[in-house]
Order: sequence, then structure tokens, then C-alpha cells
Amino acid sequence: MTAAREFVLDASMALAWALPDEASNYTDAVLRLVAAGKAWVPDLWPHEIANGLVMAQRRSRITAAQRALFIEELLKLPIEVAHTPTRAVLERQATLADRYDLTVYDAAYLDLALRRGLSLATQDKALAAAANEAGVGIAKVR
Repeated sequence: MTAAREFVLDASMALAWALPDEASNYTDAVLRLVAAGKAWVPDLWPHEIANGLVMAQRRSRITAAQRALFIEELLKLPIEVAHTPTRAVLERQATLADRYDLTVYDAAYLDLALRRGLSLATQDKALAAAANEAGVGIAKVR
């Protein structure tokens, strides 16, 4: 199985890198894949990452120092933020959310993968199922 050089990365996957209890062989392999290639994310991704880290710190899952270190390491990775026009969010992504019973936030990842013809790396079961149904592959790792 060959690994994709570019793919769409969702927040659940990236947050797993900061939260040891959510790590797995797959999340570790995706991190290596990002470091060796390029990941695309929708423009809501930084907000989701920041919120996830703040919530993890408030719940004592990580410390402030771990949060700061993770952010510095994350910013070194080749992750490209793709802007989505407002009309696309309000129309296309909302339609995908309806069609696949997703939140519009999750539909943003699916939409980006569909538009760019890329696979998707996610830990979210509903998003993975929607991606498969929509013909978007799940990022393969070696």
C-alpha cells in the first residue's frame, strides 16, 4: 500500500498527537506522513486545534508547557490552510452536512478533500464513513 504525499488532515487526528491517550499506530504514522509530505486543512482548523488544546489543558489532560511545546512543533509541519469562500460554506458544505449527516465543521474537511481530489486522515468515525460514501479515500500509511 503506498502512502499519499498530500491529503486532508482533520483536527481529531492532529489533536491525537498532543493527547497521549488518543495516540495510536495510525496517528503516529499520519504524523510521519505529514512531516514527509503536505497536509491540507480548511480555514476552521486552527480554531479547532486551539479550542481542543485549551479544553485539554482545562481538563488537566495536558499542561500549559505541553500545550506551548505542541503548538511550536505543529507550526513546523507542512500544513497548508485552504481558504473557503463564504458562499461555499453556506451552500456546498451545508449540503454535504445534510447529505452525510455531519456537522458543517466536519463537512468542511470532506468538501476540501472532494475539491482537491485528496484522501482524508481522520479519527472521526462518522466523517470517515461519509468520506467513504462520497468516494474520498482514507489516507493510507505504510
